[in-house]
Amino acid sequence: MLPTSVRQKVAIGEFRIFAAAMNEERNIRIEDFDYPLPEERIAFFPVAQRDNSKLLVYRHGELTDSHFHSLPDFLTDNDMLFFNDSKVIHARLLVHNATGAAIEIFCLEPLAPSRDPATAFAQTGCVTWKCMVGNAKKWKRPLGIHVSLDGKELVVTATKGENVEGTFEVTFEWDDATVSFAEWLEHYGKMPLPPYIKRAATAEDEQRYQTVYARYDGSVAAPTAGLHFTPQVLEALRNKGVDTTYITLHVGAGTFKPVSSDTIGDHYMHEEKIVIPEAVVEKLLASRSKRHIAVGTTVTRTMESLFIIGAKLKLGRPDPLTVSQWEIYDDAALREVSVEDSLRAIHDHMQAQHTDLLRAATSLIILPTYRLRMVQGIVTNFHQPKSTLLLLISAFVGDEWRRIYRHALAHDYRFLSYGDSNLYL
Repeated sequence: MLPTSVRQKVAIGEFRIFAAAMNEERNIRIEDFDYPLPEERIAFFPVAQRDNSKLLVYRHGELTDSHFHSLPDFLTDNDMLFFNDSKVIHARLLVHNATGAAIEIFCLEPLAPSRDPATAFAQTGCVTWKCMVGNAKKWKRPLGIHVSLDGKELVVTATKGENVEGTFEVTFEWDDATVSFAEWLEHYGKMPLPPYIKRAATAEDEQRYQTVYARYDGSVAAPTAGLHFTPQVLEALRNKGVDTTYITLHVGAGTFKPVSSDTIGDHYMHEEKIVIPEAVVEKLLASRSKRHIAVGTTVTRTMESLFIIGAKLKLGRPDPLTVSQWEIYDDAALREVSVEDSLRAIHDHMQAQHTDLLRAATSLIILPTYRLRMVQGIVTNFHQPKSTLLLLISAFVGDEWRRIYRHALAHDYRFLSYGDSNLYL
């Protein structure tokens, strides 16, 4: 055995290496992920035809200009595309108080009687949601929301709770047991366009700010990479032998949250709910030799969170179904688990729990130093400067993102949610 003094020196050295690694992650400067984005390059409206948006393909270091309807030309029968089938809800409510002051309520996530979105949307009588509130100082008494629903008038009473770090617990109550929260919200609420689209939502946005395969209510922002897909593109992919698989991540408003700190270590990531069918886990296990392509940053975060969940299950870590922001960076043992062992641990867990749906939550932040384990390709849009989404792209293509974005700016690509797309291989 080594002398005590030597063991102490080794321990100190290991700690310093660990601390340096932690500092490397947290000291990433967000200003290094800035680029000039003129307002005229932001797409405030979608193109007339979804799949006629431009597509910039990056593969083997080469850039190719194309259009989205040609996406199948760049893929093979060895590829699997993973989609987010979450559906955008009418999360934005505009209400007036007794004096006529406008108050905006933005529903973020359910709190009671259930935090599960599906259960919350089916609830009748009363629900409580975490909300952002615009003009909150004018909201002093419960508000009455008058909803015209199938020929009858429904009055919903909204009561504001305390301000907790910029959000409020808002309780909605109504006395018609035949009407669910989802039903009156769909009639009264508005489509929650991103804050940088400075216009009111239109009837066209009802379809265009929603993917054609959206299925499960729960997102307050669209998984925008999927907005380019049409039934024709999906059919062309299937005809080429490209497998298509669906997972669910309910996108939170935090996806638009700017990084206001100088370094990423001071940025707080929002938590989002994910749902993974057992069939997807089995498909991932059976297709390790295939190229897995995530349609969007939401899918990328979901699949990488799935790896971390499995690694936590494999190693017996506490609270395995909740992925925190930093644990993959702080826990070296998690990073050593193989993808196959992670997926098998998840499958074993689901079998033991007699469930065919894995319900979990993630706050994972994917940084340039992160090594992607589940994803070998990404379909995505062009993202905001100094955003966590741009950091995620850097994890896949490194500093090449600068060249890609310079090319896009020089060749009239449209940016952000309603803008054009990328394929990174």
